Amino acid sequence: MHRCNRAAVAVVALVSLASISTASAQGFTSTTTTASVRRPTLTPALDSARAKLEKYQDIAAALGDGYLSTIGCLTFPEAGKAGDTPYPIGAMGVHLLNPGLIGQPLDAAKPVVLIYEPHGDTLKLAGAEWFVPLAASKDRPTILGRPLDGPMDGHQPIMPASLIHWDLHVWLWKENPAGVFTPTNPAVRCPNSVNTIRMLPEHAH
Repeated sequence: MHRCNRAAVAVVALVSLASISTASAQGFTSTTTTASVRRPTLTPALDSARAKLEKYQDIAAALGDGYLSTIGCLTFPEAGKAGDTPYPIGAMGVHLLNPGLIGQPLDAAKPVVLIYEPHGDTLKLAGAEWFVPLAASKDRPTILGRPLDGPMDGHQPIMPASLIHWDLHVWLWKENPAGVFTPTNPAVRCPNSVNTIRMLPEHAH
């Protein structure tokens, strides 16, 4: 992909995510995972990716590497679809997005999005998302031996529907009863607050 095209894609994503703040501005602190927290059993490839991303248990490390926090915890109170991908009832948590990685070649150590679950005034690392705009790749990308889901419209209201893309959610730290690659996680909880965005089925069509 040409550099100018990558830059254009990144600009589109930044405009679409106009409500961006740092995680510290939300009043969250980071936590480390204790031995008592049950982690999902992963394949060697996924376990390797988790090890590479372990540093992002510390939100300061994520901010230092260019990740920005989208305001809001995403929850799906009703089942729906994004393109042909089923979205069971569950949540996606708080997304930290790195706009500098949009349109770049996929890298297991550099997901475009880090997924955190709120716990009181803390955020706990739950998963990661690899995201590729359709403008950057007409062919279905793969990462970690898995094809990305999509293509699908942008998930309103956090991005315009016109931002058609491929994505892959991987629950590396938070066990997902629906499956490690299922976009929504019924075990993830969003707080009952103004920062929780309830996504309806038509927002994941």
